[in-house]
Amino acid sequence: MEKYEINKFISEYDIKLNDLNQAFNIENKEKEYEKLDKEIQEPSFWNDQKKAQGIISNFNAIKETLNNYKDAKNKFDSIKESVDLAFEDIDMMTLLESEIKDFKSYIEELEHKALLNDKYDFNDCILELHPGAGGTESMDWALMLYRMYTRYCNKKKYKINVIDYQPGSEAGIKSLTIEIKGDYAYGMFKGERGVHRLVRLSPFDSSNSRHTSFCSCDVSPLITDVSDVKILDEDIKIDVYHSSGAGGQSVNTTDSAVRITHKPTGIVVTCQNERSQIKNKEFAMNVLKSKLLELEEKKRDAELKNLKGEQTAINFGSQIRSYVFQPYTLVKDHRTNYEEGNIESVMNGNIDSFIDSYLKYIKKSD
Repeated sequence: MEKYEINKFISEYDIKLNDLNQAFNIENKEKEYEKLDKEIQEPSFWNDQKKAQGIISNFNAIKETLNNYKDAKNKFDSIKESVDLAFEDIDMMTLLESEIKDFKSYIEELEHKALLNDKYDFNDCILELHPGAGGTESMDWALMLYRMYTRYCNKKKYKINVIDYQPGSEAGIKSLTIEIKGDYAYGMFKGERGVHRLVRLSPFDSSNSRHTSFCSCDVSPLITDVSDVKILDEDIKIDVYHSSGAGGQSVNTTDSAVRITHKPTGIVVTCQNERSQIKNKEFAMNVLKSKLLELEEKKRDAELKNLKGEQTAINFGSQIRSYVFQPYTLVKDHRTNYEEGNIESVMNGNIDSFIDSYLKYIKKSD
């Protein structure tokens, strides 16, 4: 590399590091890290296991961010210190060029993680699919989306737990609730919240005419520390029903499924993945508390204004993304205007580009 190229690199990435410092809010994270570290050292810390696990998860996420930024800064300082020697030794220059290449890749990874820096982005999440009007056609579309998200999770090595699965009478699914576990699961999936629109030649129509179908996707962070959320018995309605397993799904078929309705908000949570009614109720209550905490924090904290998008009707004009199979192939996100023509690739779970474009879009909007 020429000297001017290295100087340009140093100037450019000095700015990038400063931008990352601000994006990650390093100063505040250092203070929060020290506070949580002291809290974890308290003898009574593990008295409340669930609360402790939530704090540990938050602590580890902050620690990872601080370590990543520190590593980047150390790598950058090392490169700057090697510049003068590199111009005197050809082998050193070769090594320096390799270090610069690796450093640029490392910064790209951090810039992506900086897009996942909101309060609950590191958490696991709950994803729900609800078909719109259209009967079997819409229920089949919901199943197609479920398969797309399953394939995406497999690529990302996220774990999926089926919480509630209601199969359609002829095909597809009436409703689906899954838990997605993995680092930054909520951050990656939050942009999928909204109505997804399908245009295709219907396999359920004998005339093979073109149909438009809709499916609503809702995504919520799974919040571990919900100990402060109190729910009055008179505010909830609990129904127990027969679990309805689907082929290939690890869902039991006993009278242990639980549906909890929160009367003041209208939030409905179901769970049927465990054989024990008690365990299903416990998990459903935790999900309900997560949703209530999410709503409460929205009201009192402006930083969570984008955490839960506005609920819209599942029909024309409300979609966030369109998937067109006929008369041409196109997948287009109507928020970011990002689009791809290879719809088969998208349906096979290759949705990283849509997720990345949305994360960049919301950061610019902040």
